[in-house]
Amino acid sequence: MKKVILLLLTLILVSCGASSTKSSGTKPLYEVLTQQVDGGASIRFFEILTEQKEIAMLQNDEKLKNKIKPSDIQTSNFIVLNMGEKTSNGYKINIESAVETDKNIIVTIKEISPEPSAVSTQEITTPYCVVKINSKKEIIIK
Repeated sequence: MKKVILLLLTLILVSCGASSTKSSGTKPLYEVLTQQVDGGASIRFFEILTEQKEIAMLQNDEKLKNKIKPSDIQTSNFIVLNMGEKTSNGYKINIESAVETDKNIIVTIKEISPEPSAVSTQEITTPYCVVKINSKKEIIIK
């Protein structure tokens, strides 16, 4: 009788155990590698990096060197979004959406400004964002 109860208890525990879920292995179309309030350029511009020499520059950056693998150079493009010089905190730049078509990837940029009623410190900031696009298709920025 004890063996039967022990066997049933063991079966219940095994059947209630955690199961592992497998991911499909597909990558998202884009990944934000870093988004900083300060450290960007003093002028507003967007740069698409596709060449190995350009991407090597990102790999040497202290904030990005562990986020970019050598295999990413062959499979991904990168975008550097600089918002330019701003006179207070609270400004951010990011990707609002990215849509993949047959020939290219259309990226829509979103610039976030602080609320007019928000309290923010008055200091010069240069917000920027670095994004990895998991495709080698041509990129169009809107």
